[in-house]
Amino acid sequence: MPLSVPGLPGLPPELAGPVAVQLAKPVRAIPAANALPGGCRYEPKWDGYRLVVVRSGSSTSVWSKQGRDLTDRFPDVVAAALAQIPTGTVLDGEVVIWNGSRLDFGLLQQRMVTAAGRLGALVAAHPASYVAFDLLAAGGTDLRGQRLSRRRAALEELAARWAPPMQLSPATADPEEARRWFDDFRPAGVEGLVAKGAGTRYAPGRREWLKVKSWETTEVLAGGVIGPIARPSQLVAGRYRDGELVVVGRTSPLSPAQSAELGAALRPADDGHPWPDRIGTGRFGGGTLSVPLTRVDPSVVVEVSADAALQAGVFRHPLRFVRVRPDLEPGDLPSIG
Repeated sequence: MPLSVPGLPGLPPELAGPVAVQLAKPVRAIPAANALPGGCRYEPKWDGYRLVVVRSGSSTSVWSKQGRDLTDRFPDVVAAALAQIPTGTVLDGEVVIWNGSRLDFGLLQQRMVTAAGRLGALVAAHPASYVAFDLLAAGGTDLRGQRLSRRRAALEELAARWAPPMQLSPATADPEEARRWFDDFRPAGVEGLVAKGAGTRYAPGRREWLKVKSWETTEVLAGGVIGPIARPSQLVAGRYRDGELVVVGRTSPLSPAQSAELGAALRPADDGHPWPDRIGTGRFGGGTLSVPLTRVDPSVVVEVSADAALQAGVFRHPLRFVRVRPDLEPGDLPSIG
């Protein structure tokens, strides 16, 4: 098959896929309006997979941030791109799946592991949406050397003709509006904000954008710790699901004062504690490496700070220890579905 179709715009080789993407570095507060060259443009930080859509003369494909071809995993996005964006276009954005009024990262992960023969039913039951936030090529021309403000204007013109599942990510230069998004979008699973310089060019592989996550406090049970009970280094958090205590996350390393506060409240677990003697060091307690887990009596309620990234009631990112809550009982906490 030829690499291009006569009469249709082609693409530079580095934009034909896989495509290197620009990245963001974390900051603790929403950047000021003048924090980046040309002024900040604020966008929601979507809880999905980063996905580059490549619409060439011979094919339409989608690529992950890591350079994996995910075309077969997102046939709904590919079909929409084929129908709605012209040849020679490359989009940068996020693929998300809505489950009611909230983004559901778990449904995205199901796309990655479902057998090809069963993927059609999953796509029909839980269709994906593509939220575009940058335009890297149009008409076969590489736009990465242009300022973000120009790329955004061209993207908005292109997106004016779109229909779902193709969507344009909102953007604003107003920090007050960005703050409202930061607060109001969190219940939908939006993780925070990304700030980009309106006067900057697209820089693949470089962390020149800024991202700030939305955090709020919640309560968990102390089900276990890493390290000795009296001087724990991390809390392993639990909640009940259908009467069973399950791991829902762990904190980042505790400070000496936090370790002392938590350790003073804990008691050893009895023989009926359902958790294992070791826990993985990876996300959700998985991974090939493991560390000893000290099980504790799950009667202590702890307040933690968490971002909006949840999967089936489990926190995908590390929690931050806030304080022990002696005023609360385990029955005061909601169970997870």
